[in-house]
Amino acid sequence: MQLSTGTYWWCVITIVVMALSLGPSFAHLLEAPPRLTVWSPELWREATVFNAQFMWFAIMGAPLDVGAILAGAILVYLLRRERTPFRLAVAATVLFAVSLAVWLSVVAPVNAELATWKPGPVPENFEALRNRWETGHIVMTGIKLCGLVAAICVGLSAGRASVARRRERV
Repeated sequence: MQLSTGTYWWCVITIVVMALSLGPSFAHLLEAPPRLTVWSPELWREATVFNAQFMWFAIMGAPLDVGAILAGAILVYLLRRERTPFRLAVAATVLFAVSLAVWLSVVAPVNAELATWKPGPVPENFEALRNRWETGHIVMTGIKLCGLVAAICVGLSAGRASVARRRERV
């Protein structure tokens, strides 16, 4: 199987969008250890809730997450007649959709709770909410990384088949 030029470039675009979607999640992963083990509850609350540390994560991250799923779905359609690349594209797309489902079911409810917080004493349920918020982001990172690897393998599997065909002709 050799990808058409259009499908090849759509595959590249999909991989780029998925990589950009993974970026903010990976940043959360890198920030998590000190946020979970070193930061005081007051520092975590101030940085996360009151000082808009993650404002750009929402502004850029949400469209990238949806874009990764939509780009993946189009790639699935374009590869519908190619067995291995199709399956890999389905896996990549489903993994990014699962990641969004994790955000909606684990992180978004915590965000809604954090939006009600006011300056003053740290709420009693702080630790449970912080752990759920951080863990949700960590899980999302792992899922997105697997999805990105699957998307990269789409291009590699197509390229591998193309090289094998060229060798058969020689």
